[in-house]
Amino acid sequence: MLRLLLRSQWVKRLSRGVPVARLLLVAEVAVLAQRHLSKLDRAERRRLLTLLVRARGRPRSLTTAERREFGYLVARLEPRLLLGAAVRRVSPVPVPKRLLYGRRGSAARATLSRRN
Repeated sequence: MLRLLLRSQWVKRLSRGVPVARLLLVAEVAVLAQRHLSKLDRAERRRLLTLLVRARGRPRSLTTAERREFGYLVARLEPRLLLGAAVRRVSPVPVPKRLLYGRRGSAARATLSRRN
């Protein structure tokens, strides 16, 4: 597929100014992020965005119930697994699982073992 892309004229013009490999890596990470965002349904994504806007970067501006709800929605996104998968894709050397997925017995590690 990469050879086919590199033969087209618009990719050649684009590749003069932008490294194609970086664009492909960014696209892969974007696909991974989209997969994690799809774990929330439409109403939950909208509610997460509403809470983010209301917090304005300061968690104390949310009520206790809203902070709890925000934590629940973020936990459903599994951010540690997203980071681990992105680093595993981008890194040219193997990264220890302990750094990516936490200590043994963690929720992220349990989720990873269920998927594989």
